[in-house]
Amino acid sequence: MVLGLLTLVCLCCGLVWSEGSEVVSCGNIVRLGQRSDNISITEFGGVGDGRTLNTKAFREAMYRVRHLPRNGGTLLYIPPGVYLTEPFNLTSHLTLYLAAGAVIKATQDSSNWPLIAPLPSYGRGRELPGGRHMSFIHGDGVQDVVITGENGTIDGQGDVWWNMWRQGNLKFTRPNLVEFVNSRDIIISNVIFKNSPFWNIHPVYCSNVVVRFVTILAPRDSPNTDGIDPDSSSNVCIEDSYISTGDDLVAVKSGWDEYGIAYGRPSSDITIRRVSGSSPFAGIAIGSETSGGVENVLAEHINLYNTGIGIHIKTNSGRGGYIKNITMSHVYIEDARKGIKISGDVGDHPDDKFDPHALPLVKGVTVKNVWGVKVLQAGLIQGLRNSPFTDICLYDINLHGVTGPRTSPWKCSDVSGFAHQVSPSPCSQLSSSNQQQGSCANYS
Repeated sequence: MVLGLLTLVCLCCGLVWSEGSEVVSCGNIVRLGQRSDNISITEFGGVGDGRTLNTKAFREAMYRVRHLPRNGGTLLYIPPGVYLTEPFNLTSHLTLYLAAGAVIKATQDSSNWPLIAPLPSYGRGRELPGGRHMSFIHGDGVQDVVITGENGTIDGQGDVWWNMWRQGNLKFTRPNLVEFVNSRDIIISNVIFKNSPFWNIHPVYCSNVVVRFVTILAPRDSPNTDGIDPDSSSNVCIEDSYISTGDDLVAVKSGWDEYGIAYGRPSSDITIRRVSGSSPFAGIAIGSETSGGVENVLAEHINLYNTGIGIHIKTNSGRGGYIKNITMSHVYIEDARKGIKISGDVGDHPDDKFDPHALPLVKGVTVKNVWGVKVLQAGLIQGLRNSPFTDICLYDINLHGVTGPRTSPWKCSDVSGFAHQVSPSPCSQLSSSNQQQGSCANYS
């Protein structure tokens, strides 16, 4: 039954093809060999009736994979049905395969939800001091792990957590839906993620991560349900996905204030390609937690609808770190409050120990080939007085507003750079009369 699925699984690490021609892809940064061992959750007592608690079945299956390893690793098959479970840990050399109609659903009983230590680059839970709740599906120190299938669903049933947040009843930071920590060679593809309690997919301190052909869904008013947040991670590829959530669709991060500065692990070599979706906040974001540094990010062929901010690069005094060598291109924005925002006054602080003189460096940001309709304000670029943003380069941008009164199309301060063929005309600091300097001179 499972053997016929292996060819489909292997496709998730190859190139995308369309009408006989190769489409540019970075999805092959992780190569997957054929799994030699195939098991089903039903062999461990799994019952997909939506009522039976399957925690024991998932944990025993992971124990089997970990302690009876097979050459090439093991595929754990989840057949059609609804498998209710508490959180569980993944193990290395594993493919978690969800058949069509398979749902792995989180229990809504938060009383037994495990607590784990805060991330060292955050120093505390992101929402509250102290520890944090473990993600629903969790991998720590693993390698060669695949979550894939035939568009089965991982459902976090997050409304109980959202309500605790709204009512101020949280005692610890809410759990992510899927988190990998200190892990490498990860593929997530062909799965639907819905109703995460907090962030959806969070690779942190990871390398070689591919997320593609996924759908991520949460209500528009669900708090902090970011889609995909690469965090202090390198060689990350996010492609060919649809995200509609209550917060940023993709947000690149690298630690929080003095803790992120001390940990010092940047996010680098991040590619985001052919992603579409809707959010009341940002489509593609960097920050605001960037204290370990963010560099070499490419986002292209992005389609955003009914969005707060199309492109948002955000940091703050006290963050330190850097944001450099960022390129956003071929972006379509429809119905947004703001098209482009690059700002140095966004985000809160973990405690009162942050250094307000730890100023971030923002340099070498290129935004080009952007088309927007029904955009209330074209852009805001607000640097820091003692750390101006430099080499901010805008090319071939057309952001149409709406009829009737509107705010000034651009607002800028403490920024330098260059603009070419930008409509409405940008602020004078980026006017085309400025002499091209730095990375802006490299545009062709």
